[in-house]
Amino acid sequence: MARLLGVEIPNEKRIEASLPYIFGIGRNTAKKILEEADLDPNIRTGELSDDQLARLTAAVTNSNVMIEGDLRRELQGHLKRLTSINCNRGIRHRKGLPVRGQRTSTNARTRKGKRKTVGVVR
Repeated sequence: MARLLGVEIPNEKRIEASLPYIFGIGRNTAKKILEEADLDPNIRTGELSDDQLARLTAAVTNSNVMIEGDLRRELQGHLKRLTSINCNRGIRHRKGLPVRGQRTSTNARTRKGKRKTVGVVR
């Protein structure tokens, strides 16, 4: 597997489909980065030369897109701020409930976890 900016991306896929494996880069951003690096989006990741990998790395770092650790840290800071000011969204994040107004009486199992049933004790 090719290693790009500390992330392993698959060799057998097209470079356009491999770049979104990096947290913070989606399909549109990947297309823009490939245009900036002047690379063919249909080339496989394993077929890239060292020069092309260097151009790709330079294009990603120059694109002013936050990726991986920096982006995760910023998102974590946003959640920490919401919970510290005790706003509704922060409270729901803290309790592990849906944040964006979904109903919770019957659904929201992904967020609330497995059902906790209380049986009859005899």
